Amino acid sequence: MEQPTSKLPDEPRRRRTSFLRTLGPGLITGAADDDPSGIATYSQVGAQFGYTLGWTIPFSYPLLVAIQGISAGIGAVTGQGIAQNLRRHYPPWVMRFAVLLLLVANFINIGADLAAMGAALRLLVGGSQLFYAIVFGLICASLEILISYRHYVMALKWLTLSLFAYVAVVLAVDVPWTTALRGAVIPQFAFDSDHAMALVAVLGTTISPYLFFWQAGEEVEELHRRHLARLATHTRAAGAELARIRTDTLFGMGFSHLIALFIIFATAATLHANGITQIETSAQAAEALRPIAGEFTFAIFAVGIIGTGMLAVPVLAGSAAYAVAEMFRWPEGLDRRPREAKAFYATIAVATLGSVVVSFTAFDPIRALYWAAVINGILAVPLMAIMVMMVSSPRVMGRLTAPRWMVLMGGLTVLVMALATIGFLVL
Repeated sequence: MEQPTSKLPDEPRRRRTSFLRTLGPGLITGAADDDPSGIATYSQVGAQFGYTLGWTIPFSYPLLVAIQGISAGIGAVTGQGIAQNLRRHYPPWVMRFAVLLLLVANFINIGADLAAMGAALRLLVGGSQLFYAIVFGLICASLEILISYRHYVMALKWLTLSLFAYVAVVLAVDVPWTTALRGAVIPQFAFDSDHAMALVAVLGTTISPYLFFWQAGEEVEELHRRHLARLATHTRAAGAELARIRTDTLFGMGFSHLIALFIIFATAATLHANGITQIETSAQAAEALRPIAGEFTFAIFAVGIIGTGMLAVPVLAGSAAYAVAEMFRWPEGLDRRPREAKAFYATIAVATLGSVVVSFTAFDPIRALYWAAVINGILAVPLMAIMVMMVSSPRVMGRLTAPRWMVLMGGLTVLVMALATIGFLVL
């Protein structure tokens, strides 16, 4: 049979379009993982240890993929978020404890991110850091509340491009690639407090509970957009949807980790190489780059902080809103209009704008993030253990329980995070 050759040139374009449509909650979740607080963590690791802890990024990649895949699967298969499933299948205090710790950690993280965004803009144009933090808070809350879900998700997808700023930074500086790649693939570690804190900081920044709540909630939103209630009752659509989730999560977390590795490379090649080994904030990392790597590199790094903050703050606030709404059984979802989910959107506004208070306090930002990391560590380990049990339970997932490899990898993630948190608290 003669082939319709006239249509062949359109085939690659259709494949690209199909792939881009596949990307959504996983890509946004992964990109939000590189928030200004995360940038500060990766910058400190690169400044303090050079390239030697680069391996922590590829090491954490399969762990994050597994746990985010579990989160997404729970949301898609059950049609409910993490907090709702905790309420349905476990004692009420488990859900309340998880939501309370999530709110405290997210509140600190949002405040630190808004402060970092304000500081980055002040470095670029001058003015008041506090004023800029308030403006960024208002913008983030307004966009999340007033824009329709479809357009809002598209805006977040475009914001992920801001992470390429750190690719540009690496290309603008002199990186000894042999040394850098060796640090990324050959583990080097000393059992002391500095290395233990750095390892927990990377794992705590990378594997954070707010990402679990957000991706599960977003998968529920995606089902609603496709007019599906839950995959457990739509088994014909389950194969395609779970394949989409797998591709989206693999790509999104891979993109996030590649950028994290580039940030370590950039600060190792500039700050560490010039004897600067202590970085307290992402804005301080940008400022330290100016005399070493030039105005262009400094500006790109600072702009990246603002872009990633614009992406991460709505995710942090949104994950808090999903958790609170599920706990109190309020109407929820970014696909609803504000008047249809008043309490849900009010939680987003309070979480975002209330966190600006952190910028006005005398709290040491590093100390605040330290306690946020501790809270995340305390919450992440038992929450992940419960999620692994959920995703392997026919009572919760029906016939769509997770494959054995995902359950085993999820269990390994729990073990690694537990040991890292214990080491962090003991050393």
